[in-house]
Amino acid sequence: MNAIIVERDSGRFLLDIVPARPIRDLEDEGLALIALSEFGLPTLKMTLESLRQEPRFSNSRLVWLYSRHCVALELRIRVLEVLSEHQSMQLGALLRQIESGSRGSRAVMALACANLIELDLSSQPLGPTTIVTPRGKIGPGLSRALKKSA
Repeated sequence: MNAIIVERDSGRFLLDIVPARPIRDLEDEGLALIALSEFGLPTLKMTLESLRQEPRFSNSRLVWLYSRHCVALELRIRVLEVLSEHQSMQLGALLRQIESGSRGSRAVMALACANLIELDLSSQPLGPTTIVTPRGKIGPGLSRALKKSA
């Protein structure tokens, strides 16, 4: 069975995109429901309209352009170190603190794709006031630990 699992702060969910559901006969549908119940995941249903809702749709497309961008370890450490000192901060402030010019913005987008940081893509078009938050547990000692292992 092919499935997309979405991980959010509130847990893991099976993504169900309503117009993209495969057409199944009654037997296949029953087997799929049994398989899903074994995973015990709640379903997150989305429609085509909700997927294309702005500004999230355009912001997401922009961010995913950087999904294959390779972030240098030093820059990755710097971004995570700055974010470890804040629960959240504006994108413009983060980019100023890491002082990497356009490399910094590409790195931030790539780290969001790698699920290391989170960008608020829903409330406004991506810009200097976009909120950036660390994902998972990034503590103040993270950067020292990463530097020692490098």
